Amino acid sequence: MDVFECIKERRSIRDFKEEKIEHNVFEKIIDTARYSPSWKNTQIARYIIIEDKDIMNDIADNCVCDFKFNSNTIKKAAALVLVTIINGRSGFERDGSYSTSKGDGWEMFDAGIATQTLCLAAHAEGLGSVILGIFDEEKISKLINIPDGQQLAALVAMGYPNETPVAPKRKEVGELITYK
Repeated sequence: MDVFECIKERRSIRDFKEEKIEHNVFEKIIDTARYSPSWKNTQIARYIIIEDKDIMNDIADNCVCDFKFNSNTIKKAAALVLVTIINGRSGFERDGSYSTSKGDGWEMFDAGIATQTLCLAAHAEGLGSVILGIFDEEKISKLINIPDGQQLAALVAMGYPNETPVAPKRKEVGELITYK
């Protein structure tokens, strides 16, 4: 699968088969995701893979701000990947000052790049994924015991797809590009 095909074919998957993902598959995906670009090569993204159904159900029942859509998706997934970031590195100089007018906002930019790369690598391995943004960061951080100095950036439900959604309509290139 070439990169163009991978990007154009990947969809958010919310219905998964009841099939475990082998650890060597996760390791191959993370091996690819670690090549995501980051601010001054800070490589701030980290991945916590939750396979324990009791923990996943606890997150689904108590940590998604009563958003049932996310709750149902997590309960169907084979695993839940927590993407965390190391705070205070991306967008900063060594003395702690900001390098950019974005301040610490660059951390989430790097987290987004890493999360997208994770999802594309998963798709290339035959897995489906969906990035979930509605969650209670504090509750999950306590439940999972996120390491000090790290922050939860995104949840990614992952598994072998039990659906093949069609591509939603996309804007035409002419609507998205401007030349000056």
